[in-house]
Order: sequence, then C-alpha cells, then structure tokens
Amino acid sequence: MIHKDQKFSDRMNTAAKARAEMLAKAKARAEAAKATADDRAKERAAIATARDERQAKRAEEKKLAALEAEKKRQAAEDARRQAEEEAKLAVERQKREELDRMAQLLADQKAARDARYAARKERQKKGRR
Repeated sequence: MIHKDQKFSDRMNTAAKARAEMLAKAKARAEAAKATADDRAKERAAIATARDERQAKRAEEKKLAALEAEKKRQAAEDARRQAEEEAKLAVERQKREELDRMAQLLADQKAARDARYAARKERQKKGRR
C-alpha cells in the first residue's frame, strides 16, 4: 500500500521486491513443473497407448461384427433364393401334375368315346345281319 509519508525510492524498492518475489514464485513453479514433466509425459504416453489399443480393439470388433452381419445377410439371401427355387419347383410340379391329370382325363374320355363308338358299330353290325 502506498502511504503519503513514504518516499518515492521506498515505493520503488517495495515494487522491485514484489516483482522479485513474483519472479521467484514463477521460477519455483517452473522448476516443479520440470521435475514432474517426465512423469506427465510418461502418463500421457500411457494414456495415448491405451487409447490406441481401445480404438484398435473397437475397430477389430467392428470388422468382426461387419463380417458376421455379412454372413447372416448372405445366409438369409441363400435361404430366400432356395425358398424361391423350391417354390418354383413346386409350381412346376403342380403344373406338370395338372397336365398329367388333364392328359389322363383326355385319354379316359377318348377311351370312353372309342368304347361307345365301338359298341355302336358292334350294334350296327348285329342289326345288319
């Protein structure tokens, strides 16, 4: 504090002492920081290494998850394709069975018609004699 009864030189000396004390404090803090700088650098390096390991692990897990998802998608696609193929085969089989039934029906109808025709011709032959 500045008092009116102090001389200018006393005030200058007091200010110089205060600056010297502040400089000494700053130097002491710098020395303490230098002393712990290596420890902090090692700690930062360990943190960075752990972070890199975690990132690599997450990347590997992501890659494995993507591969698993691709396998599941491929399996689902294969199952869908197989189901479509089976459905197509079932439709073709049903069409073929329907065609076979129609062919059999037509053959039966033709056989019945031929039998009626033969019976009619036979009746006509008997009637002529």
